[in-house]
Amino acid sequence: METVASLPNLDSALLSRTHLSTLTNYVPSTHAPRFLLLYGSLRERAYSKLLILEAARLLEALGGEVRIFDPHGLPLPDDAPETHPKVQELRELTLWSEGMVWSSPERHGAMTGIMKAQIDWIPLTMGAIRPTQGKTLAVMEVSGGSQSFNAVNQMRILGRWMRMITITNQSSIAKAFQEFNEDGRMKPSAYYDRVVDVMEELVKFTLLTRDISSLLVDRYSERKESAELLSKRVNQQSI
Repeated sequence: METVASLPNLDSALLSRTHLSTLTNYVPSTHAPRFLLLYGSLRERAYSKLLILEAARLLEALGGEVRIFDPHGLPLPDDAPETHPKVQELRELTLWSEGMVWSSPERHGAMTGIMKAQIDWIPLTMGAIRPTQGKTLAVMEVSGGSQSFNAVNQMRILGRWMRMITITNQSSIAKAFQEFNEDGRMKPSAYYDRVVDVMEELVKFTLLTRDISSLLVDRYSERKESAELLSKRVNQQSI
């Protein structure tokens, strides 16, 4: 078995030797888990929004606090300054949240531009803060035809890129126009049961990880980079 001494490329002083006690020695938060929900359509009867509303009801029933962002009025990325009110609203909600739900229609075999624009307005960093890092994410999609997983697969890639903990379960609803009543409520079905499964799992993952998310996403490469930057700054001051 290799030892640290046999790893010449490793700075052993920066290696995080995680023990179980490190991950369990904390006082759990007692406030309701906070969830931001995004949907990817501006249509008056948008099934991705109706699905988000069902998710919101379930999360509240499971003890969560929910905020839904309305994408109406959000400009295209780079087509307005970051001070735009809708951009600021989205970013403030992102900072407030501990978990997120993304729901998009599948259009031309992909998530919608409306869905992607919302995610693109959320930066990886805001000063010293990473607004999405270590937060949980559940992904869902609605399709007009047969069941597909293109949109949820793409959103999973984005979730990983945003350094989020994307839960294992997901929801994909085929022929969504058949799955909702005229009043916008989802009909009883296996699709609905899967949405319940996803929301239950999201709450569990959020409660398990929200107090230790900084540990779960702490990276050797970034600790090394920070140490090197600190060393350069100190050496410059001593000249």
